[in-house]
Amino acid sequence: MIQLESAVADFLAQRRLAVAGVSRDGKLPANHIFRKLLAAGYEVYPVNPNAAEVEGSPCFPDLASIPAEIQGLVIATPPAAALALVEQCVDRGIPRVWMHRSFGPGSVSEEAELRCREAGIAVIPGACPMMFIEPVDVAHTCIRWALGVFRKLPSPDGFPPPEGSNSGAEDSPIQ
Repeated sequence: MIQLESAVADFLAQRRLAVAGVSRDGKLPANHIFRKLLAAGYEVYPVNPNAAEVEGSPCFPDLASIPAEIQGLVIATPPAAALALVEQCVDRGIPRVWMHRSFGPGSVSEEAELRCREAGIAVIPGACPMMFIEPVDVAHTCIRWALGVFRKLPSPDGFPPPEGSNSGAEDSPIQ
């Protein structure tokens, strides 16, 4: 099983990413992720079919409209939109997807996760990129710690570690 830390390192090693779910008002998690990636030096493309500009950057209605090769997509939309975005990744040849989630359902869709695996797309089904992009703020450090304590950090291959096992312990912030 690919460990979470390895999957995160691979995703964040890419320099050209898209973030789906950004909004014009700037208050959604997607906007925070978009800003954090920009501040960390990534080339980031916002995706929202209802906005021409977001956060002072041109916004794209879909992945096909982005005029660059995209190496990964962060999905921070309602879960119902995730499968259509994954299909766009399949069509465009985008090899990595990260479905945002901290507490609650977030953007994770089991159907979209399964489609990623069927298509050979590396998928991180949950967690927030802001828990890993340096420098990590105190709030996201605490969220990552809490999710680790309660074994709610995702397994990149889509399968949680078996109950009572230590598999995945390498991913836990508590050793």
